Amino acid sequence: MLPPIPRLEDYEISSLNGFLPDEPPLEVLPDPYYAKWEAIIKHLQALLLSKRLRDVVQDLPVITTSRLRRPAEWRRAYVLLSFMTHAYIWGGDKPEEVCAGLDARAEHLDLPTVATYAGVCLWNWKPIFDDERLDTLDNLSTLATFTGSLDESWFYLISVAMEARGGPMVPLMLRAVAAARLSDARTVTESLHALAERLDELGTLMEQMYENCDPHVFYHRIRPFLAGSKNMTDAGLPNGVTFDTGNGQDTYCQYGGGSNAQSSLIQFFDIILGVEHRPTGSRKQPGDSSSPESKVHDNSTAPPAQHNFIHEMRSYMPGPHRRFLSHVTSVANIREYVDSHRSDRSLTIAYDACLAMLRALRDKHMQMVSRYIVVKSRESRHPRSLSPRAAPNQPQPLNLANAHRNDTQPGSKKLRGTGGTALIPFLKQARDETGEPAVDDWFRRTLSNSRLGGGAGNGAPAARKFASLGKLGEHADGELEIVGLSGVWNMDDSEGGICHW
Repeated sequence: MLPPIPRLEDYEISSLNGFLPDEPPLEVLPDPYYAKWEAIIKHLQALLLSKRLRDVVQDLPVITTSRLRRPAEWRRAYVLLSFMTHAYIWGGDKPEEVCAGLDARAEHLDLPTVATYAGVCLWNWKPIFDDERLDTLDNLSTLATFTGSLDESWFYLISVAMEARGGPMVPLMLRAVAAARLSDARTVTESLHALAERLDELGTLMEQMYENCDPHVFYHRIRPFLAGSKNMTDAGLPNGVTFDTGNGQDTYCQYGGGSNAQSSLIQFFDIILGVEHRPTGSRKQPGDSSSPESKVHDNSTAPPAQHNFIHEMRSYMPGPHRRFLSHVTSVANIREYVDSHRSDRSLTIAYDACLAMLRALRDKHMQMVSRYIVVKSRESRHPRSLSPRAAPNQPQPLNLANAHRNDTQPGSKKLRGTGGTALIPFLKQARDETGEPAVDDWFRRTLSNSRLGGGAGNGAPAARKFASLGKLGEHADGELEIVGLSGVWNMDDSEGGICHW
């Protein structure tokens, strides 16, 4: 018997807004008991500027979550605690590993108290006008930021708008799964057409990041606050962080920071299309049992997921959303259905178009990583001029964007993204894996950067038998070479990335 198609209401998912809540998040907790939390977030920028935040947090009385009643109140409390926690840890000249007065868990939401994608994006927005659309940046505003800058608000709101724009695709593609079970090729094809068009729209939305988020502001002012406590030895947190609850039993914990890999929407698209992501650095092996060619086409189940960074990021998603993805994995059948109906050209082209649009979305994200992270990292390591703030003999606050590289070790790859991993290898591989399920031979060739042909098993490079459709300046091995007015630079594997897909 086939498992049932997931019901969105069972997983706190909106049929209109997707993984965003149906109602706008609370702007203030209604119970005055939480007024001190609200006051800290209201004055967060002033407290950081005056360096009073840690003292104010340490002087807080014990405030519990016992008086939170509705799901919206729990979400608002989570946003408050997430911003307070990261501001407390990273809001000084050196990181603070002992967080006094802050609870380490948000057990009701099945989330750690860190600045996850849910905390800074999904539950951190409000409409400017209640009667207008949410899927446009013209009608969105943030509830909380670390810096108070327009750049930071814009950075979060790009993701909010993308979530809202992509939300209706969730119920649509679940209907496509049900249609595949009934061999309703027309419904599946129409759904894939709609998904491909919407993925293209998401890419256009993402490119609006450049309009109001300055790379320098992001890299030096915003990104440090989003860092987690995992893989942060060079930044000053060799053990992670601990939350002092006063019971004498507190232990250190290590969490990744905010990351767009924590977006359930993007992972939903991967699952529904049958895109499989392997651990970074591993390659698809010939005869892989998870490929459509080597499995029984029962139109019912998707292959089991391997442990890798993308799946690790699910532990930072709200519990219901994480369980929804697991349920969708058990019923996803679009890839197998399309593969078993290769003679239906309309169906296969629609499916391959979705893969092409999803790959293009990841391509655009890599370009954004280059501009916001790679270039700024190189500028920081090789400054061309000294501003008054960077004058010699002047103490400079720790910039986490540069704190992960150990320059004494040649070839070090310790510069990491806010989620805790070296991102350029991850991003390249995730992008290239997106094209692997393509059904049509031409699509598969143009969406792949892999090398085909001889040389297997003997360590010799394989000969390319086709022209790869890559990015301008991208080598066959995925290395990017960017030619600018001032010269040429490469996109190193060692560079960190913006919150990653």
